[in-house]
Order: sequence, then structure tokens, then C-alpha cells
Amino acid sequence: MELAQQKQVKIFATRIRIETLKALGHLGFGHLGGSLSIADLLAVLYSGEMKVDPANPDWPDRDYLVCSKGHAGPGIYATLALRGFFPMEELLTINQGGTHLPSHCDHRLTPGIDMTTGSLGQGSSLAVGVALGKRIQHKDNTTYLILGDGEIQEGQVWEAASFAAQQKLDGLIAFVDWNKKQLDGYIADINDFSNIAERFAAFGWDAVTVDGHDVAAISDAIHHAKTMDDGRPHCIVLDTVKGKGCSFVSEAENNHHVNIIPEQLAAGLAELEAELAELEAE
Repeated sequence: MELAQQKQVKIFATRIRIETLKALGHLGFGHLGGSLSIADLLAVLYSGEMKVDPANPDWPDRDYLVCSKGHAGPGIYATLALRGFFPMEELLTINQGGTHLPSHCDHRLTPGIDMTTGSLGQGSSLAVGVALGKRIQHKDNTTYLILGDGEIQEGQVWEAASFAAQQKLDGLIAFVDWNKKQLDGYIADINDFSNIAERFAAFGWDAVTVDGHDVAAISDAIHHAKTMDDGRPHCIVLDTVKGKGCSFVSEAENNHHVNIIPEQLAAGLAELEAELAELEAE
């Protein structure tokens, strides 16, 4: 990824964080930590890596994204709005009556959402099904899957991983948001899955770990996966910080689902807008 493109993707990631914070700040609460930690990945995917068409969200030849950690929906909604899938002002309706933007991803309600998710673990099987279906149809669509590091303690994830390797679904690229925390504490204290890449490799996947906030590293890992030709599905483990970009979230002990008071909203926006100004001035 060239330096000029890196700059634009970083700017996009910061805007995703800003709009996510505005939306959840307007609501007063929400799954902010895990939405912010995947903003850099989303910026890479929606800056041209994924084949999508905001004017035609159901375009049959698009690439598919399954966010199995469906509670990160607010980050995805901000990304989709910034790309023009729906009006920006709809972000302020998140998780309210009559909204098209529920707390968890819902394909029936939100343009650009490919799969309804939220029951942790199930998105892995859904993504495998999409990837297998596209291969049966002789399509070359790439299927992207986003998993949480707490989520992969679910047995269903490893059943899907085993099946994907057996079926040689090399059109499937999974990302694990390794932000070190789950709902009720640190991964290392609850069920230590720190060796994520090694676990996927043991199941027959091509697996690497990269800095999940380095857009060039993420892009390079995706391109490497797409150039391989040995039949293995791919896992890219993203070493991230939960709540990245907002100190009041990233420094909090419990930051899975947070309440957001006006003072925190103002401080978080000031922090992110300063980062955006610095990036734009480079």
C-alpha cells in the first residue's frame, strides 16, 4: 500500500471511529470497545479491498462480509454510512424504535449487511456456508469473516474451521479481533486463547498475526492470502486495543458495553478530531 493510500485509509478509520462514537454517544450507551478496535480493518476493506456497490447493496458479484461478533455493528454502520449505503443522519437512530440500525447486525434491516449475526459463534458457520455456496456456483467472490477473541471459545467456531479446511475453502478470509478482552474480563484470565494463529494453523488454515491498527500490514496480509494457491482458508489475527482511539474507553477496565456521559463524548470526539486534523495535515 502506497503512502498516499495509507494516509487516506487512516483518515477513513478515524472517521469511522468519530461517527461510531457520535452515534453511540447520542444513544448514551453501547458496544463501543469492540467497534472501535476493528475500525482500521473496516477502513481497509471498504477503501477498495472489498467488491461492493453502495448503490446496489445486493449486487450478486460483491464480496461478502459476515461480522460474527455482531455487537460490533455500530462500527460497521458508521463505515457503511460513510461509503454511502444510507444517509449519515440515520446513524443517530441506532438501537431506537423503528431504526434500520439495531444493536446487532441484521441483514433484513440494514443496506450493506450481508448476514444477520449476534449469537456468538454462529457467524463462523454462516460464512463457511457462503464461501462454499459461492464455490459451488463457480463464483470468485471473497467471503470475509470477523470473529472476536472471546467468541472463538465457542465450539461451533472450531467445527466451522475444521469443515472449511476439509473443503479447501480458500476464498474465505477470517479476521480475529484479538483485543484481549471479552464481556466479563481478560481473555487470559478466563480461557486463554493467546495462540490464536497457531490454533487455526493446527486446523489446516493459513494463519498469521499482524498489528490490527496498521492499515498497511492488514492490507498486505489480505493480498498475501489472496495470492496463495494451496487450498487453505485464511486467518488473519489482528493484535488490537479494545476502545482504540478513545482514552475513556481503552483505559477502562470494563469496556465491552459502556455508558457514555456527555463529558466523555466531548472528550472522545476532541481526541479523535485532533487525530483526524493531524492526519489531514501530513
